[in-house]
Amino acid sequence: MDYIIRRLGITLLTLFLVSLLTFGAFRIIPGDPALLALGVDATEEQIAEMRSELGLDRSFTAQYLSWLGDLFTGRLGNSSRFRGTPVSELILERLPVSITLAVFSFTFVILIAFPFSILTVKKENSLIDRGAATLSALGISIPGFFLGVLFIWIFGIFFRLFIPGSYISYRDSIPGFLSYMIFPALSIAIPNAALIIKFLRSSIFSEQKKDYSRTALSKGAGYFYILKNHVLKNSSLTVITLLGMIAGEVLTGSIVIEQVFGIPGIGRLLIASINARDYIVVKTLVIYIAFVVIMANTASDLVLQIMDPRIRLREKA
Repeated sequence: MDYIIRRLGITLLTLFLVSLLTFGAFRIIPGDPALLALGVDATEEQIAEMRSELGLDRSFTAQYLSWLGDLFTGRLGNSSRFRGTPVSELILERLPVSITLAVFSFTFVILIAFPFSILTVKKENSLIDRGAATLSALGISIPGFFLGVLFIWIFGIFFRLFIPGSYISYRDSIPGFLSYMIFPALSIAIPNAALIIKFLRSSIFSEQKKDYSRTALSKGAGYFYILKNHVLKNSSLTVITLLGMIAGEVLTGSIVIEQVFGIPGIGRLLIASINARDYIVVKTLVIYIAFVVIMANTASDLVLQIMDPRIRLREKA
């Protein structure tokens, strides 16, 4: 319990520092938000009025506390690029898209990485082992956006399994929306799954050489019984932190993959807002991304603490 409380305290402190640094960074970016909102033809009186309306005439501390309070209450302001649309509305509209893509991607990572690792570690340095290591290295080395382009060319243009760029909204057709997400999710999942496979296979081979595994094998226990009940659990500890990092990455929206497949998610909104200098949206999305990444890593640390009793014993000691 002490570990959990301390870990949550570190998480809250990290979130506070990230919010402070983010707010400070946008304060020193060149350009006047009031002038950007009104345009170059605005008069001095109009700019001064807009600065007062935006709270830019107040101290840094007052502006930061006001902005922090608005974050907690959901009053995120209005976008300058999207004609005064509330930022919360923009994010909530795209959040289901990015979350669906993240769930698909993370599911594919698990379904690919764990079965593939288990089925290819029976004998080290065998032909199957070397082939699996080669495929894993190949998967890690291929960027996700290149896989996306390959999927578009092979499955979109050649086999015509989907129409590239013709995104189907979940409001129009849920089956069409889900089917369109398959190949973008695979583009994200395959490099991440290959990374999990590399670490998991290495950990399984290491655990199989330990005394407890050899003892169980000498007593007549089957290979898959030892793998399922002993080796796999201990081996999974090494990849839990990595899974937390991957979860944080996919939940924040894959900027490049959303651009490649024309998916209107969080990542694409961030790019559009940066290009339009819509700093209110950008600032909010940066906080969202930081929050998700930090919480995903915190969750993985807590799961690791629950699964590994050695951590609990060290905390008690």
